[in-house]
Amino acid sequence: MTRRVVRVVPVLLAAFLLIGSAGQAQAAGYRYWSFWDRDGDRWVYATQGPSLVRPSDGDVQGFRFAVSENSGDAAQPRGAADFASICAKTPAKDGSKRVALVLDFGTSADAPSGETPPAPRTACARVSPDATTADALAAVADPLRYNTNALLCGIAGYPKSGCGEQVSKTEKDPTTPTAAPAAQKDASDDDGPSVGLYAGIAIVATLAGAATWQARRRRNATD
Repeated sequence: MTRRVVRVVPVLLAAFLLIGSAGQAQAAGYRYWSFWDRDGDRWVYATQGPSLVRPSDGDVQGFRFAVSENSGDAAQPRGAADFASICAKTPAKDGSKRVALVLDFGTSADAPSGETPPAPRTACARVSPDATTADALAAVADPLRYNTNALLCGIAGYPKSGCGEQVSKTEKDPTTPTAAPAAQKDASDDDGPSVGLYAGIAIVATLAGAATWQARRRRNATD
């Protein structure tokens, strides 16, 4: 009986190793522009895309380019985020509104291969009262780049290419591309178990069942 148990253990061990390798292959996240609302003295991850949000006069909104796994670990815009200072040189005007924007192009560690992120900057957009955040952004940070799904891919020409691509853990430091496309989510992403984990569990269940069936078959043959 001990010999049968010993034969089952390597099968299960191999299955767990498959799970481990699947977990290592999981991406560190996606390289994209995240969108933020300023609430008092803190940033809040926006629940809608910039083309849907219609900010009010005096609002502060931010964009940050980085590699993030989901909204929970997304990097926030850096630098000053005070409406009074950002729009100090843009006086109020009838028939328009002012929106303060913080544009953080990220760090070299998150930059696509061969590109250097511009320095973070702020801008005050004076736009029509019904303008969206995307309209305000276009007024001060052209050219913007979108993909076929209307996903914001580039601000002020950065980055030159790519859009929400998947990034492996090894690519983040040092860089090694995986080139797996993905779409940015404006709402909070699912932080649940990964597909790789579910696949690993299925592998364990299948192999464990096969090992148990084989052990019973051999036992019956010797009985």
